[in-house]
Amino acid sequence: MKKIATIFIFSIIIYSCKLTDENDIEAKVAKNTTTKDSTVVNDKDENGCLSSAGYVWSKVNNECVKGYSGIQLNPMNVANNEDETASAYVLFNEDASMAEVFLPNETTSIVLTRSTEGKPWVYKDWQLIAWKGYVLKKGGENKYMGDAEMGKKVLGSDTEQ
Repeated sequence: MKKIATIFIFSIIIYSCKLTDENDIEAKVAKNTTTKDSTVVNDKDENGCLSSAGYVWSKVNNECVKGYSGIQLNPMNVANNEDETASAYVLFNEDASMAEVFLPNETTSIVLTRSTEGKPWVYKDWQLIAWKGYVLKKGGENKYMGDAEMGKKVLGSDTEQ
């Protein structure tokens, strides 16, 4: 009888250890799988715009917009600029009383307003003037200029790309 009791107890101990090892392995596999499979990239800004897709918050339109979707203004000091990231972009609200300017290498935009039609849009020492397209000035110096067409331009062509 002692032999049977000993074998029985020994079997229970071995079986218990085997269950514990299998549970530990299953838990580790589940943890690693869950960590890898549920990784979520959260690259939305405070307004919910998906920045990895190029969206930014437009203050004048109260919505997420593509950063390069406005009117492209090229830097005055770079002739034949083909680098879109060096350009400024302008978006207008519905009645064109406000112009939002997205400057290169800046995280926030500048909102300029105008008092009446035909006047420039102004904010502090920034001015956006409608003249043969648009000219963006800071102080008295012309910084950017471009035509009134939206989107990327192909140099030497009359069409958008």
